[in-house]
Amino acid sequence: MPIEPLPLTARFMNTTTSAASLPPGTLGLPFIGETLAFLRDRNFARDRAARYGPIFKTHLLGRPTVFVCSEEGCRFVLANESKYFVVSWPPSTRKLLGSLSLALQTGGVHYQRRRILAQAFQPRALAGYIETMDAICCSFIERWLQVRSLAWYPELRQLTFDIACKLFVGMDSGSHNELGEQFELWCQGLFTLPLNFPWTRFGRARRNRDWLLQQLEEIIRKRQESDDPGDDALGLLVRSRDEDGSQLGLDELKDQVLLLLFAGHETLTSSLVSFCLLVGQHPDVRDRLLAELDRLPDDAPLTLESLQQLTYLEQVLQEVMRCIPPVGGGFRTVIQECELDGYRLPEGWGVIYQIAQLHMNPDRYPDPDRFDPDRFAPGSDNPSQTYSYAPFGGGLRECLGKEFARLEMKIVAVRVLQACDWTITPDQDLSLVVIPSPRPRDGLRVVMRDRRSAG
Repeated sequence: MPIEPLPLTARFMNTTTSAASLPPGTLGLPFIGETLAFLRDRNFARDRAARYGPIFKTHLLGRPTVFVCSEEGCRFVLANESKYFVVSWPPSTRKLLGSLSLALQTGGVHYQRRRILAQAFQPRALAGYIETMDAICCSFIERWLQVRSLAWYPELRQLTFDIACKLFVGMDSGSHNELGEQFELWCQGLFTLPLNFPWTRFGRARRNRDWLLQQLEEIIRKRQESDDPGDDALGLLVRSRDEDGSQLGLDELKDQVLLLLFAGHETLTSSLVSFCLLVGQHPDVRDRLLAELDRLPDDAPLTLESLQQLTYLEQVLQEVMRCIPPVGGGFRTVIQECELDGYRLPEGWGVIYQIAQLHMNPDRYPDPDRFDPDRFAPGSDNPSQTYSYAPFGGGLRECLGKEFARLEMKIVAVRVLQACDWTITPDQDLSLVVIPSPRPRDGLRVVMRDRRSAG
């Protein structure tokens, strides 16, 4: 969707002046700054924005960092990629993703690799994924209905990982073998202090990464030696050539595939569990969704066209990602000192544009804590057309797999709604753990009933 441009005003200067001061805030303790509070407190940004305003400084993961929580400020950061800002990640994330990962590449290399990977997310490719997504989803649902009582979050993690493994590297049931176990342990170290000791999460994740790369190397070498490397994401990468016409190296292929598995799994699981939580808490929304699904042809296979007709489901998913965005913000580094809203952003400092705070702006979203899918109704002043809505980031580095994620969310939502009634069990902690992506602390325990057999 196009995002309306916001003019750069005098408040957003491209160069600093001698009068510009640093943003308000505190740098916290020596070395660790406010890192522990950031990792543990879901309201870290909200509380400090209320105290200091929409732009404030802190110290995270080893360096001073500025939080940007306003719509105009986020637009400034995203519109000036490679001019004043460059993508950045915490040290633990950089080391675990790998230096050749698309997430860390910049400039022309990033652009060229992004064009290659984008082929795996074009409409024709997406249409070819539907049958696989649907089949894996339905197999999980049948098992859930047999079990009846379960913690849904870990189940959804297995579902999304199985889909990612099948569609990206051609592997069946990835979550049910050692690859899935090692991958989960690797994920746990992505946003931690980079203390490389055997007993730390980061230290364990470094070892898990080494094991994962060995397994991926075996898969990649088999594809490279095959006359037909396949049409999935790995096949595209194996056949691709860089700017001088040579094939991508083995080390880069491993880093890119590892990133694809992470991107097609972690944040997508978060959005799905948020959908199940919020719809389960709002039976009126569920009733409207079911009424819309009743208009789908009986037993007809899902298609891109039929899914596009589900306009209320689209509204619900947009509101889910507004209330609980799967990514809390984006990391950048200042590469040229500049001025934002009268504050100086020094070269070398970190910047985080804060998606969760954007989505709580009462000027764009009246009563922002209320779950209201009609905010995104057709014909309304749709906030998704502005920089006040950014669940997939924005600018040159907007999430490459956005349409893949939206497609999978719709398929899972449709099949769950058609087959399942679910009740969220009482006496559980539904507060959100937010690192690396939001999910209910107790895993969202539910009791399920097969609505197809209800008399």
